[in-house]
Amino acid sequence: MDRDKILLTPGPLTTSLRTKLAMLRDWGSWDADFNAVTARLRASLLAIVDGTDSHVVVPLQGSGTFSVEAAVNTLVPRDGHVLVLDNGAYCKRAARLTTMMGRRCTTLAFDEAEPVSPEALAVQLQQDASITHVVLIHCETGAGVLNPLQQVADVCERQGKGLIIDAMSSFGALDIDARKVRFDALIAASGKCLEGVPGMGFVFIRKAILEACAGNSTSLALDLHDQHVYMEKTTQWRFTPPTHVVVALAEAIRQFEEEGGRPARLARYQANCEVLVQGMAALGFKPFLDPAVQAPIIVTFHAPSDPNYQFKAFYEAAKRHGFVLYPGKLTQIETFRVGCIGAIGPNEMRQAVQAVGQAMREIGITSMTPGPHAA
Repeated sequence: MDRDKILLTPGPLTTSLRTKLAMLRDWGSWDADFNAVTARLRASLLAIVDGTDSHVVVPLQGSGTFSVEAAVNTLVPRDGHVLVLDNGAYCKRAARLTTMMGRRCTTLAFDEAEPVSPEALAVQLQQDASITHVVLIHCETGAGVLNPLQQVADVCERQGKGLIIDAMSSFGALDIDARKVRFDALIAASGKCLEGVPGMGFVFIRKAILEACAGNSTSLALDLHDQHVYMEKTTQWRFTPPTHVVVALAEAIRQFEEEGGRPARLARYQANCEVLVQGMAALGFKPFLDPAVQAPIIVTFHAPSDPNYQFKAFYEAAKRHGFVLYPGKLTQIETFRVGCIGAIGPNEMRQAVQAVGQAMREIGITSMTPGPHAA
């Protein structure tokens, strides 16, 4: 087909033509014009989270995981103790990188089909006073679960613990207000709900704790305190910035604002999710999550029990019809995932459902019913 494949993934995702066109110009990394783009971008990001008065935002080269590692490495003292609330694959990644950086790390495990429990967090913090920081994945896209951000933040504030939020797949769509939610750091990236291209992350850091972060980092490139100080002093990035990614994100945010900001973005994603779930149900597919805990970002579906089903064949068949799906991330049962985010709307989701149905017929799947393990 003539158009690009539509990416039904949690990022990278489908971008608009305007965003693509923004990358056709070359920029000097120290040039005043580029530095002005960076400054405007940082101001726009702070406005989205209502954090202009309380936080700074530090952009960083690399994928979102670079920024998660940088946030933990910069905010947590070398003798700190991190508690990771774990209900999925990205929680486990946060725990792994924390340990690899030499910080003490404890995990509090929950079922991957359920949100984390603020009550269990409160008990854990009361039982172990050595914990200094809590890491929460706001939307755990391993399964698509929406975790209770406000309640977790309230527990951390009451008990005087630093909260580091991975908002990679929620920022720009789900409600996050720095005036209401107390956090030390919040991490997101360019290629998610803001609908830019991948290649940079950004970390919001609470001003009140910023100075105390000096010297914590065990990495030169991932030192957010140093990155912030240098950027404030010179208006420049410390090391070669992803110039095309930055200007593409600036253009994507212009479109975000024109659309109506976060509420409009969320409404479109919710509509996408509803069309997807209803259409897939009509084909016979069963979502993994209860609707009450399903975020409108990515939906996990049980794989068919039909012996002819193999994800790779299914993926290639759907791709031939113009849609790129995502493999499952669960460890116990076979699933696949379909994203609801990107520069797409309900019409594209209807086409995606049609493509899934065609793909299943082509590879000889006669029943979409999940196996006994899905009960």
